[in-house]
Amino acid sequence: MPTTRKSKQTEPKIVKRPKQKMAVILAHGDPNVALPKVLPALYGSVYTLKFDLKKAGKETFKVGALFGRWSDWTDKPKEQWTGVVGLPVPPNTRKLPQKDPNLEVKLDTWDYGGTVAEILHIGPYSEERPTVQRLQEFVEASGYEIAGVHEEEYLTSPQAKVQKTIIRYPVKKRKG
Repeated sequence: MPTTRKSKQTEPKIVKRPKQKMAVILAHGDPNVALPKVLPALYGSVYTLKFDLKKAGKETFKVGALFGRWSDWTDKPKEQWTGVVGLPVPPNTRKLPQKDPNLEVKLDTWDYGGTVAEILHIGPYSEERPTVQRLQEFVEASGYEIAGVHEEEYLTSPQAKVQKTIIRYPVKKRKG
């Protein structure tokens, strides 16, 4: 009987990923400075939605991991980055409660085009570049090309002893 080896968590892979409804907010600048300013509004909005649904006797949801999309992280200094950070919400969400009048939390649908390449990075955010490079090389070697923005899914908090982050790119098959 042949034995199958489980792939390691930190190996890059191509997977299917459906569209996801998100509560999102913009973050400008170094994430270490920008995120503490915007995350209370984002989490406040999403938790209020969750508890409003519960109070109304409707089906609720688990607040999941935080996602971040950083479109200019490779070509600008950290202080000039622009990010969209988000939390998944139920697909039928039509409106979000606003917890901070100065910071608008919006609804968006993140469309991955069906297929993504992703890899688990274990360690500090500042040491992601070699992991990202490994993922990009894997995409190329697998006959795909990157078809969207750099995305991160934060499985642990920045204060965790060991940080775990899924790094992801939408991909499509390379032509000819």
